[in-house]
Amino acid sequence: MRKILSSVAAVVLMSSMSFAQNIPMDPSVKTGTLPNGMKYYIKKNTLPEKKVDFRLAINAGSILEDENQRGLAHFMEHMNFNGTKNFPDNKLVDFLQSIGVKFGQHLNAYTSFDETVYMLPVPLDKPGNLDSGLKVMEDWAFNATLTDEQINKERGVVLEELRLGLGADKRMSDKYLPKMLYKSQYANRLPIGTKEVLQNFKPDVIRQFHKDWYRPDLMAIVVVGDINVDEVEKKIKDNFGKYKNPSKPRERKVFDLPSHKETLVAIETDPDATNSMVQFIMKDADAYQPDVTVEQYNQSLVENLATTMLNNRLRELINSNNPPFTYGSVYHGGTYARTKEALQGFAMVKEGTQVNALKVLLEETERAKRFGFTQGELDRAKAQIMSNIERTYNNRDKTESDVLVDEYVRNFLEKEPMPGIAWEYEDTKTFLPTVTLAQTNDVMKQMVKDDSRVIVVTGPKKDNVAMPTEAAVLKAFDDVKMADLKPYEEKASIKNLVKPFKSEGKIAKTETDAKLGTTTWTLSNGAKVTFKKTDFKDDEIVFTARSLGGSSVINDADFNKTQFAYSALAEAGVNGLSKGDLTNYLAGKQVSVNPFIGNLTEGINGRTTQKDLPAAMEMVYAYFTGLNYSPEAFGAFKTKQSAMLDNMLSNPQFYFSSEHAKFMNQKNPRFIGIIPMEKDWAATDYKKAYDVYKEKFANAGNFHFYFVGNIDEAKFKNEVLQYIASLPSTGKTAKYKDTGYRQMTGDYSKTYKKGKDPKSMVTIAYSGEAPYNEKEALALEALGEVATIKVIEKLREDESGIYGGGARGSMNRVPFNSYSFSINFPCGPENAEKLTKSAIAEIQKLIDKGPEQKDLDKYKEGEYNDDKTNMKDNSYWMNNLAKNQLDGSDKYEIMNYTEKVKALTVKDLQDVAKKYLTKNRVVATLMPEDGWQNAQKAETPAAVKATVAK
Repeated sequence: MRKILSSVAAVVLMSSMSFAQNIPMDPSVKTGTLPNGMKYYIKKNTLPEKKVDFRLAINAGSILEDENQRGLAHFMEHMNFNGTKNFPDNKLVDFLQSIGVKFGQHLNAYTSFDETVYMLPVPLDKPGNLDSGLKVMEDWAFNATLTDEQINKERGVVLEELRLGLGADKRMSDKYLPKMLYKSQYANRLPIGTKEVLQNFKPDVIRQFHKDWYRPDLMAIVVVGDINVDEVEKKIKDNFGKYKNPSKPRERKVFDLPSHKETLVAIETDPDATNSMVQFIMKDADAYQPDVTVEQYNQSLVENLATTMLNNRLRELINSNNPPFTYGSVYHGGTYARTKEALQGFAMVKEGTQVNALKVLLEETERAKRFGFTQGELDRAKAQIMSNIERTYNNRDKTESDVLVDEYVRNFLEKEPMPGIAWEYEDTKTFLPTVTLAQTNDVMKQMVKDDSRVIVVTGPKKDNVAMPTEAAVLKAFDDVKMADLKPYEEKASIKNLVKPFKSEGKIAKTETDAKLGTTTWTLSNGAKVTFKKTDFKDDEIVFTARSLGGSSVINDADFNKTQFAYSALAEAGVNGLSKGDLTNYLAGKQVSVNPFIGNLTEGINGRTTQKDLPAAMEMVYAYFTGLNYSPEAFGAFKTKQSAMLDNMLSNPQFYFSSEHAKFMNQKNPRFIGIIPMEKDWAATDYKKAYDVYKEKFANAGNFHFYFVGNIDEAKFKNEVLQYIASLPSTGKTAKYKDTGYRQMTGDYSKTYKKGKDPKSMVTIAYSGEAPYNEKEALALEALGEVATIKVIEKLREDESGIYGGGARGSMNRVPFNSYSFSINFPCGPENAEKLTKSAIAEIQKLIDKGPEQKDLDKYKEGEYNDDKTNMKDNSYWMNNLAKNQLDGSDKYEIMNYTEKVKALTVKDLQDVAKKYLTKNRVVATLMPEDGWQNAQKAETPAAVKATVAK
């Protein structure tokens, strides 16, 4: 007996020693600290090949600004794109575009309260690009020129970004943030800053911010990609180690989000608000401490289990036939301050029901605290977490560099552990099975607090909608505490989604395409299955099924009765099982399967893994053969959609899109709006939509299935024969139909007025019918990219009139041959006419002279860069394979794209500009309502993170 006891004690001791150990650092990442305090993280990673991702992380953001610097942390980030030692003026963006780095899409940065992070992916297809990337990072870190001219020029751009934040959300957040950030410096340091400072600061003020905070001991450089680690480390030491910190550096203070005994309530409304929401925050009593030991890491897993189970309960309510809100969730995690975590709940609700939604969130939280969870819930949550980490682990050798760099940035800034996925997987696999209900139940008791609470209620201001009082909100907490709640009732688990059956289906014909690497089976029921085995990911299969027809073959009257119902059909579930039942059944499985009826096609989109392919195929079979009919589920869908959409027209930008779409489609009887309104729901025929679906999916012989990924052909074949070859078929074929309706063409200028904030939007569009020409289609697409470069150069860099904008061009084969080209940008109403003229003048230059060769070359380099990445992407291949079925395009187009781009000339782009951009121009402008000039000028948008391309 003594022997047994001592053995048990040894196990306990070993276990406690294991838990007391520190979390290891990923050994595949080389880390270090230079003598000046600058840290570095370097890792070799070959996905994507011949590419490297850089990050420069600075542990300084808007929280460190002095009162006369509000907004200058973010402004400083802009300035790093407007002149550095090695890239004066705007030469940085120009150079990076020339090597294939797209502005905004690839090249970016953001400023938050506590940090500033610069992001740069660089292709390594040319000698010297690695060194150039390091030179950019060095300049961003230490060598901004900050000339008076460039500072003053950039004011307009930053003020335009500030303008973008104006609106109902800003006005409401101005009022509730002081309570959410109660007695905190964060309330006074939103990253975008104040209009007064941005307009009037002296250049020396931003230079002082740069001097104080852009210093080595507050920085880290991260380099991940297809590199030689030792070579990069040496370059970092040589190039970054020479910079020194100030002789008397300012203290990098850490700011808190203080606790408080009171429950603070903010109830805010605005006439232009589009949604009704409720949010609660229960702040932790202690300051947040990052996980250091294995025990702390595992305790975080226990917290994750608890909130996963709580959110699973909320999801059941949302998926019920009487949903309390459109969306709702609860989580325990970070707040605005790094030093404070909190239990936080959020719900989007139907107007006037905020208090009821708050009660539901609080009741479910209280139910979990009072009674705990069930073993079935815990088992499902464990399976969910294990499935997620298993998928990541299985793809560990095929993880993209841009995913890895962000993890290392978080390690530097927030001390998030980075042991590597192999360690995380093994620890989770070992620890998760040992977690008990007692542990997860105890976590809920610790997280729910009676003090340091904040409740925020927002919604539209309407005469016929009463907002709750503060007393009513506070009473909700008391009511929940006294409520006669019952424990959660576990539902019976589902054994099979589809009853076992023997399939008689066979493969009637096999075709292979060596060039594409595909195999196509024609099945005995007429369905076709094309699959491509890849090694882009070690454990990923993406798929789609397409049948031609869609809603285009439905007559006008029935189309108008059903168009808004199709997205609701899957809400009913399958085979007598509700959507909530399906969610529980799929817990712990990597399965996503979604049926659809589109304009020209109907089908199914999905994603899964090798292990879960059988479950995914079950879902496919069930959606073909067993979709439920449930008016109750449709009613619940309408309720949630109405809560989300009913007030969208209050938003000026959405109103602009809606009204302009009405104008462009005024001759189309099938167009009744871009979103359903109350009258549209009233006219919607759910039964008719259901019958349309059933008829279309009763004919599998008209479907072509496409699968791409790491497919085990033998196992895959069994699943295809069981679940696809056995689907019913009528033997009929169908195609899409051109309804004959067209948008307005001609030259028009339309102005729409909405909103009181000084915000405008401009759209310049050209469109019409034209015979499809593959070369012209590519040239028109390229012209859109080149025009984007010119719009940014002229309207942003030269005129400081916009924050962002762009152009795009395309040609379509289906449902009829057509072309379209458009330029879009937001701006100030006082500048709308002038900037519109400038944009049209840039188009005229493209017509008269064609683009500059350097701009066409920038487009080409960007496309070469993207194509290399795309050709290693499963979804990209799947969509291109399916495209041929719809439009009859060259199925080998995907193989020849780079060569076609390379062949484009300046003349090709000028020719399409002359052909398509000299007529049928529609200019649409959003202007605020009359009197906007007298509107109070806003100073501080609600955004807490300013993500910018400059």
